[in-house]
Amino acid sequence: METTKTIDINPETNLVSKEGKNIAVISYITIIGLIIAFVMNNDKKDVFATYHIRQSLGMAATGLALGIIGIIPILGWIINILGIFVLLYMWIMGLVNAVNEKTKPVPILGKKYEEWFKNIG
Repeated sequence: METTKTIDINPETNLVSKEGKNIAVISYITIIGLIIAFVMNNDKKDVFATYHIRQSLGMAATGLALGIIGIIPILGWIINILGIFVLLYMWIMGLVNAVNEKTKPVPILGKKYEEWFKNIG
């Protein structure tokens, strides 16, 4: 049973800011998008965007680790191929959560990303 945390950016309207949502979505679009989102959010410190930047950063780190594991012949290749499908699933779920204005962690490693990257942003 997963619970969804709600972050109130504007307590009067109980809505996520449009700019925060845009930054969150941008963070999931390639590594360049992650860097752009980080820079865009650096001045504003939008809580919703920061959450999704952390999730996207975790997936980028996981992708880097999979790339390193992929160097190992046979077993590394198998892990890499399976990992790419898992990472793709996590990426889709993270993007969907950002578009739907939810602060729900990505499946499998999302809770760990929250813990590992709590000081980022």
